[in-house]
Amino acid sequence: MGKAKYYIASFRLRTLPLSVAGIISGSLLARADGYFHLPTFLLALATTLCLQILSNLCNELGDLQKGTDNADRLGPIRSIQSGALSLKEFKRAILLFVLFSVGFGSVLVYTAFESLLTRDGIIMLLLGAAAIAAAIKYTVGKGAYGYRGLGDLFVFLFFGLLSVMGAYFLMSHRVDALVFLPASSIGLLSMGVLNLNNMRDMENDRRCGKRTIPVIIGIKRAKVYQFALIIAAFVCMTIYTVFHDCRPEKFLFLLTLPIFVLHLKQVAQSKGRALDAQLKVVSLSTLLFALLG
Repeated sequence: MGKAKYYIASFRLRTLPLSVAGIISGSLLARADGYFHLPTFLLALATTLCLQILSNLCNELGDLQKGTDNADRLGPIRSIQSGALSLKEFKRAILLFVLFSVGFGSVLVYTAFESLLTRDGIIMLLLGAAAIAAAIKYTVGKGAYGYRGLGDLFVFLFFGLLSVMGAYFLMSHRVDALVFLPASSIGLLSMGVLNLNNMRDMENDRRCGKRTIPVIIGIKRAKVYQFALIIAAFVCMTIYTVFHDCRPEKFLFLLTLPIFVLHLKQVAQSKGRALDAQLKVVSLSTLLFALLG
């Protein structure tokens, strides 16, 4: 395996199910309205996976440069933090995934619109460029928004609105305002994953000057915030289903509710490293929510 295992570790594979939840949700919504297109779906998945891996790599680089990835951090030891990968090797991997994201994204837009130069194609290319910039600037550079309490907002925008509504638009070539509701649901659940991660790391983040939402509002309010995110996600999806198609089978997403209730119970009783196990629970449950929604 050589260094491959360290690259794979830095890809943070456990984050990938969450990253594709929005694409799956938007594609299934398009399918329900008669617009599903398999090549567009597969290319959207590939583009999103590349963007997520790019974001993970940049997150690791930025946190290392700012001293946030250190011996006090509760998460797994990172590849460049441990010295398993050099800075040069790591930056080369980042460049590679920028190129992958641009390549798959361009083919995706061409497949969806049969041209890169239509109005809709140009809009989607610009949104793709914004997604690449957001992936890089989360922790990298002086203006890193992840250090200024803005990570949650960007997760909502890119994991929720852009992912779900973007996938729907790529297949249907139209904007449906009602799709904002399921897009918000996925965005809110994705914010819940980030909030969990930030609650776990808040003591180290505070010492290193990383101002996440839990650092700003404290652990008790961050747990209330977690409850609010989960509840709001179910409310948004329920409203969408009632107004769009209220057949009983369209409420299958409610089957995930007991999982999230148990999750919130664990959050109320846990802190620090004990929250780490809940990251996988919420990520996979969000994917299931998207599949059933």
